[in-house]
Amino acid sequence: MRVFQQFETHHEDIVHDVCYDFYGKRIATCSSDQKIKIWDQSIEGDQKRWVCTAEWKAHTGSIWKLAWAHPEFGSMLASCSADRTVCIWEEPDSGKTNKWERRAILVDSRDSVQDIKFAPRHHGLKLAAASADGSVRIYEAADVHWTMLDDIEAQKEKGGATCVSWNQSQLESKMMIVVGSNEPNIKIYAYDETFRRWMHTETLIGHTGPIHDVCWAPNMGRTYQLIASASKDGTVRIWRLQVSPEKQKLEIKEDACFREHEAEVWRVEWNVVGTVLASSGDDGTLRLFKMNFNSEWKCLSVVRGSNNE
Repeated sequence: MRVFQQFETHHEDIVHDVCYDFYGKRIATCSSDQKIKIWDQSIEGDQKRWVCTAEWKAHTGSIWKLAWAHPEFGSMLASCSADRTVCIWEEPDSGKTNKWERRAILVDSRDSVQDIKFAPRHHGLKLAAASADGSVRIYEAADVHWTMLDDIEAQKEKGGATCVSWNQSQLESKMMIVVGSNEPNIKIYAYDETFRRWMHTETLIGHTGPIHDVCWAPNMGRTYQLIASASKDGTVRIWRLQVSPEKQKLEIKEDACFREHEAEVWRVEWNVVGTVLASSGDDGTLRLFKMNFNSEWKCLSVVRGSNNE
């Protein structure tokens, strides 16, 4: 697979995250230089290029992750940092794309905030933040104010929580999240309406190293759920979650385990319909995986960082 386009970000330090918006027409980047940059796609004739339309110093520490809210909530972006804060940014309706305003700063974490994810829009404007202090905190925007709804003690030792992902399915009535940490086990939590709290429901066991990323696949009519995970142990794993008709309980199995990276794997991400999985690792490649007609997961393509390969 060839590289379609590349551009210089001109960040002054390591770029930690590159995040597309809902429509894929906008990119946000963040770095250890403590800045966020917004890039808009510009079309000139048959040429497409990315133009930086906004740039600002957003935190007092390295910025690890970014997340766009669903467009029905406006042009809203969240960022998390080593400075122990989560910031919510919004682009004003005035059309001045070079001026983003900070709408909220969330300061509940006692350590670096490692990951953030907005909830699916059918759950409202909610945000999950995974912190190195071991907690995953759930926030909600009530009118113009962000408030913390829950503090989930996910992992109190060895570096705390590292990553979080929401169940995307609209067919599932209750809210569910999957959480990774510096322990090899991955935990699933579900919100119990009766007790009005998040309950630890399942544990995914198989990795032998810290978990760098988790991603719950969008569900377009499947009878089961899929979760992907990336680990320091050099593997990408796909987990299948399915409710057993006989036992009426959730059954979990490891659907696939890939070792092609032969190095630490840092990110996993599904396509919008949850059929193709992308992973990236320290081997400098991005790999695409898809299930074939024999229900076997296979590597479709490899994208390498060098234009010469």
